[in-house]
Amino acid sequence: MSSEIVNPTPTRAVERTSAQVQPGSSILNKLPDIVAIAVLSVGALIMLLPFLWMFATSLRPIQESFRLPPAWFPTEFHFETYAAVFDSSVPLLAFASNSIKVTFFVTLGQLVTCSMAGYAFARLRFPFRNALFLLLLASLMVPGQVTIIPVFIIMRQLKLVDNHLSIILPFLTSAFGVFLLRQFFLTLPQDLIDAAKIDGAGPWTTFLRVAIPLAGPSLAALTIITFNNTWNNYFYPLIFLNTWEKMTLPLGITALRGYMASNSASVIMAAVTLAILPVLLVFLIGQRWFIAGITRTGIKG
Repeated sequence: MSSEIVNPTPTRAVERTSAQVQPGSSILNKLPDIVAIAVLSVGALIMLLPFLWMFATSLRPIQESFRLPPAWFPTEFHFETYAAVFDSSVPLLAFASNSIKVTFFVTLGQLVTCSMAGYAFARLRFPFRNALFLLLLASLMVPGQVTIIPVFIIMRQLKLVDNHLSIILPFLTSAFGVFLLRQFFLTLPQDLIDAAKIDGAGPWTTFLRVAIPLAGPSLAALTIITFNNTWNNYFYPLIFLNTWEKMTLPLGITALRGYMASNSASVIMAAVTLAILPVLLVFLIGQRWFIAGITRTGIKG
């Protein structure tokens, strides 16, 4: 019997030692996460300050628009500045309608073309596939200002200047969108593709019934990015659109500033606040899929 008795003292000592060490070690393990959250919170606050100033300025009288130091929160609430946006001689509602039209067709076009091209580069085998993809990636290093003259000449020969097609057709596809979706389609298990082939599905059926239903997060990410870029596009509409009725919302906000920026800064900030709302709404609706799409496609190689 004595040989079967075990002294419990060492076990209790070990338990006490592990209980004493565990809290400190857990804090050390969580320290990088705490530091990262603190740094990101400070960065988010710094990025939020211009938007706070914009919203606060939109509610102030004009004499307090550029007070120093800047006031980050509104001291008075003058909502008549928002009414003045629609009462001005600049038809911002018509400009917003033009922006919605252009943004819708550009976003739809990129979802279709980029998904098909991304799947082709990821899953299909054809000559010079890698070379063509490298050439496509190389186009990301060429800014739009470099190619604006040949694009303008092409649009003029097609008689599309001062037409919304001149700012829709060049953006119906994008190298970034193809890269984003290709990276996702590369992560699809090969077993799914093989199973579809065994069931008699061809490349087109596999793309529509297997790949696209799984590409929701990546498509949502591309939708948000394309919507944001197209909605805020100022350079191309400035070059291609001439008449008042065809202009988009960024040009309308510039026109609202008036000659030598003589218009009320509060009214301008109110217009900018209203222009941001559609982008903010689209992001809030699709942020979960946006984050999932970026993390699943943007990091892999």
